[in-house]
Amino acid sequence: MKASLSGETRLVILGATGMVGGFALRYALGHSAVKCVTAIVRRKLDISHPKLNEVIHRDFANCSALAKPLAGQDAAVFCLGAYTGAVPDKELHTITVGYTIEFAAVLHRSSPRAAFSFLSGRGADPTGRSRTSFARYKGEAENALLAAGFPQVYIFRPAYIYPVEPRREPNFGYRLLRAIYPAFRVPFPNLVIRADELGQAMVNVAIPKTEEHESRIFENHDIRGMVDSLQHSSG
Repeated sequence: MKASLSGETRLVILGATGMVGGFALRYALGHSAVKCVTAIVRRKLDISHPKLNEVIHRDFANCSALAKPLAGQDAAVFCLGAYTGAVPDKELHTITVGYTIEFAAVLHRSSPRAAFSFLSGRGADPTGRSRTSFARYKGEAENALLAAGFPQVYIFRPAYIYPVEPRREPNFGYRLLRAIYPAFRVPFPNLVIRADELGQAMVNVAIPKTEEHESRIFENHDIRGMVDSLQHSSG
């Protein structure tokens, strides 16, 4: 694999106003190998940066208007999504599968050689047999991306994502997990990942340029391994 030269990569991020996407955005803006970051968002970001190109787009069911800003991109980090129970099941499918497929189609037409880094989830089921809607829909989205024609597709399947920064939790289960995280992460390190570390990993894997075609799935323990390797190399 050939690493990117300093300031070479043009990166697009979806979900930059969300938990993981927000950390991915901030990390990418400070990365020496990133030339510019195009953030596709529904609402204006509260940050400014010379590398940042902010594009307001409110209808992800139709991304045709994004063809021009998506041209010439080297990689995409896709963190757009919704929590189970936060929206009706039909809308969850639209967000998880429909938005992913629509965006990927426009990106591939505009930047066919771009790498694609996708936020999936633990238990994602590409066979479609799971009883859990989230698992089936994430699996369906994964299958669509793997068949979309991108030269590199990197699928991340984190378990519990620790928010790091204070936020309003989406349900009781997440409030409980946040409360017990300090004790839970010690015996079960492969069932948790920090949101900032996940965002960094999703950016790092998409930056290096390679002529090789590859598709990789990173489970939670793989993501932790990536984070540990980065920390050791920088330490």
